[in-house]
Amino acid sequence: MAQSTQNNAKTRPNVLFLIMDDQRFDTIHALGNRDIKTPNLDSLCRRGVAFTNSYIMGGTSGAICMPSRVVYHTGRTLFHIEGAGQRIPPEHTTIGEHLGRHGYATFGTGKWHSDCDSFARSFASGANIFFGGMDDHWNMPVCDYPNDGVFPESKPHSWDGGTGEKTIHEKRFDRVAKGVHATELFARSAIDFIESYTDEAPFFAYAAFTAPHDPRTMPNEFLTMYDPDSLTIADNVMPYHPFDNGDLDVRDENIVPHPYTPARVRRETADYYAMISHYDHWLGKIIDALKVAGQLENTIIVHTADHGLGLGRHGLMGKQNSYDHSIHVPLIISGPGLPEGETRDTLVSSPDLFPTLCDLIGIETAPTVEGESYAAATCDPAVRHRGHVLTAYLGLQRSVRDERYKLIEYVVDGVRTTQLFDLHADPDELVNLADDEKLAPVRDELSKKLREWRDVYGDTADEFWTILGK
Repeated sequence: MAQSTQNNAKTRPNVLFLIMDDQRFDTIHALGNRDIKTPNLDSLCRRGVAFTNSYIMGGTSGAICMPSRVVYHTGRTLFHIEGAGQRIPPEHTTIGEHLGRHGYATFGTGKWHSDCDSFARSFASGANIFFGGMDDHWNMPVCDYPNDGVFPESKPHSWDGGTGEKTIHEKRFDRVAKGVHATELFARSAIDFIESYTDEAPFFAYAAFTAPHDPRTMPNEFLTMYDPDSLTIADNVMPYHPFDNGDLDVRDENIVPHPYTPARVRRETADYYAMISHYDHWLGKIIDALKVAGQLENTIIVHTADHGLGLGRHGLMGKQNSYDHSIHVPLIISGPGLPEGETRDTLVSSPDLFPTLCDLIGIETAPTVEGESYAAATCDPAVRHRGHVLTAYLGLQRSVRDERYKLIEYVVDGVRTTQLFDLHADPDELVNLADDEKLAPVRDELSKKLREWRDVYGDTADEFWTILGK
């Protein structure tokens, strides 16, 4: 059986999985943002299928990137990963581990916000690996895949954390990549892997970028690419959030001074777009490397993000909330045999990517996966995938949306706040319809779905559910 698996693997496509940190769903020119320059993401859209309603499941930590990435890698739902994702236990099969068992050569570079043991299980090789959540893009503490399988021990690393005041953080690294921007560093690692790859087996390459997460620094040619005064800002930009959502003191809400004025939001947006355009530049070089290597036509490329970002919308700068600007992410899939230049508006959720890739390359999924494959929807625009997607943030917020409406429930200091939005008529989520009696059946049905999700997926936020009622 093992030999058969290896033989079959030779005919399967490669997989290149690219993930950004903080990229909101509406930051691709080809998908409607006329301010941003993303020629290579635009090209990827033309080569494949862009999902316009892709959602993460939220997070059980303010560092949402950590649980969100673990959900992608394990295909497990948010409350069925270990803790907030600091560790992926051996019994939770990762996608790299699973593809490796099916004959794929596996490689990883960039951010891994979990334990080093799970990285070693997921990938047989790697370069410029960053174990952590965020750091100085120009001085990234990294290590390569160790020949002896033993990663560096944690040691002190000095960085200002984006605050301007240096503090000591414990990181696993063996060197600091001084003077090379992290986006270039990780992209070059992926390119080097592609250029040097000569095996007959297909490869699974994972490149996890730290952009456009703050501190928003980049080469000068990109730093000056956007004039803040020329940028459009959304109608839902506000100086402050209108009520206490339970976590307004989180770090991300204190890196830019309040109030979030239009001028401040435009300045932050210009830098944010510049980091995405810088990534886009290096995405083009990765795709060029695939072309030169003769691998592009036999490679499934996935581009997505771990979450979005507020950037002043609803008076929020971070992603620790349940609005679309923070939980709605880009998703593009291209590859051999897949449609080209098409979009899908069906709802998909982050644990669904693992089984989808398994279906697309023709292997069974891992038994520990809980997500549902949307391979059929990828290939056929008539197929609807999920009727609902659900998200959570700490023990404070829960949300559920169907193809039109979204319900958000908050419990803060024992007080419940409810929001209901018509996303067709009000995509900026400005008009709260929770008290509209004509929509009471919609509100009740979505509330029922939230409770079903709680029971199926083991939501343990007891105080939240006590206030909301069983």
